[in-house]
Amino acid sequence: MKTSKLQLLSVTLVLFFLAGAWPRPAATNPATADWQTTLRERLPLYGHRNWVVVSDAAFPAYSQTGIETIVVNQDLAQVLHYVAKAIASSKHVRAAVFVDRELPFVPEQNYPGVTHLREQINREFSKDMLSSVPHSEAISKIDEAAKTFRVLFIKTNTTIPYTSVFMRLDCGYLTDEIDAQIKNRMASTNP
Repeated sequence: MKTSKLQLLSVTLVLFFLAGAWPRPAATNPATADWQTTLRERLPLYGHRNWVVVSDAAFPAYSQTGIETIVVNQDLAQVLHYVAKAIASSKHVRAAVFVDRELPFVPEQNYPGVTHLREQINREFSKDMLSSVPHSEAISKIDEAAKTFRVLFIKTNTTIPYTSVFMRLDCGYLTDEIDAQIKNRMASTNP
């Protein structure tokens, strides 16, 4: 009798184990648990026309496939610094950076810290990398790109509007100037 109860208990435990039903501590979402690892895993996969966006807290979650959102409990400047360095150290991609045209007009008295955040964003990128576009245009660029290419959103806890930074990845080993030269040579050889 004892042997059959022991066998029954053993079989039950094995079934629980195999079914994954064994009680375990609640796990955090892997994407939010270590967003830096997620970024490091995605960057080698990404190429020109993929996007990485570091956004403020109010940015919406997209329902469109191809857009991945990671929520992090860190401020935008910290996250942006890490992302900018990761992209800059990547040999195969570089970033064309878009910020909201509305950002310079966000008042410090309503959003304390916005002046410092603007300065931090500008320090992360050279002036030739940064473009200012209306927020609605930045959203349109993401919407269009996501129809074909992957987009990674890293949503921060920053609560200042128009602070999202949109980075379209371009080929890291082909400059715009050299690409223009190649296309000019092509055009000159075509009848």
